[in-house]
Amino acid sequence: MLWPRPSLCSRNRYPLEVDRLLQVAKDNTRTGIRDRCLIFLMFRHGLRVTEACAMRLDQVDLDSRILHVERLKGGLSTTQPLRAEELRMLKNWLQERSRWLRQWDRGKSRSGTMHLDRQALFLSTRGAALSRKTFWALLRRYGEDAGLSLPPHPHMLRHACGFALADQGADTRLIQD
Repeated sequence: MLWPRPSLCSRNRYPLEVDRLLQVAKDNTRTGIRDRCLIFLMFRHGLRVTEACAMRLDQVDLDSRILHVERLKGGLSTTQPLRAEELRMLKNWLQERSRWLRQWDRGKSRSGTMHLDRQALFLSTRGAALSRKTFWALLRRYGEDAGLSLPPHPHMLRHACGFALADQGADTRLIQD
């Protein structure tokens, strides 16, 4: 399968709307690192929101620069390459994620038991795997903050991936597969 190349538009690296979402997420000091990484991976790899939220740490191999994508709805699970920008975002998120886990571990000893999902790639601010509902809400908020003409939803990132591939000349049937 082909993936969107870094230069998707003549003037921009990514479609304008995705670039604006990434920029707005960057300004979020609390969860911006996680959100940018998630939005970018969903766009770059055409992930469904459930596929992205269900990703586990063992699906990411930074040394080999590979992302193992478990497709839903009868799709073919694939191993996809990670490019430099994706690696950088993932490394930043994994560092931040470790910091979150250390803080929760310190707080756990004082406040009793706390369930942390240590295998989930994308964590909520409470330590569980990020939910679809939470991602929908944050994407909508980022869309409003970015001044997008339509309220975004997660599947738009998947479609943007498909359009980017088509713009690069990829076969439509290949994109669908």
